[in-house]
Amino acid sequence: MRHALAVFGAVAALFAADAARAADTYTFDKAHTNILFFITHHGYTKVLGKFHDYDGEIVFDPDNVEKSRVRVAIKTASINMFHDKLNEHLRTPDFFWAEKFPTMTFVSTKVEKTGEKTGRIAGDLTLLGVTKPVTLEVTFNKAADHPVYKVWSVGFSARGKLTRSDFGMKYAVPRIGDEVELVIEVEANKKT
Repeated sequence: MRHALAVFGAVAALFAADAARAADTYTFDKAHTNILFFITHHGYTKVLGKFHDYDGEIVFDPDNVEKSRVRVAIKTASINMFHDKLNEHLRTPDFFWAEKFPTMTFVSTKVEKTGEKTGRIAGDLTLLGVTKPVTLEVTFNKAADHPVYKVWSVGFSARGKLTRSDFGMKYAVPRIGDEVELVIEVEANKKT
């Protein structure tokens, strides 16, 4: 009887551990995460931009994806389009006005599963003091013990679009595109 109770206790502990993992909180691994965007330049090409300074957190429940949530805060002054003069201009009131609006945020409002490894995240993006809904199409890449960090980690790829003039960023529209394509690659590690 004692042996049966001990086995039952061990099995219950394993189920409890799995349940705890089901809704773990993860923080962005900045060395392996990219927050990118593409925008057209005078119709010739799409140019790449990147943000380097941000904090992000995911509460991910693989068994009940709808209970998952995401929060990201991005420092607007960290924008980089790989050209010093352009980067300076992007921080002015013509674009991100980094001095007055140092942070833009994305907070999820709804997460839904659309396929075996796909989902959709609706959320509120606040930029230049204006909050508008933005939707991201997400692919779940992997969840496993990280081979280097020795911590449970997850990976996602997300794509979305926004219209910058909706947030009051109207400088040089339409010569510089109004539609912005978002490309986000996230590796995140379980909070300990």
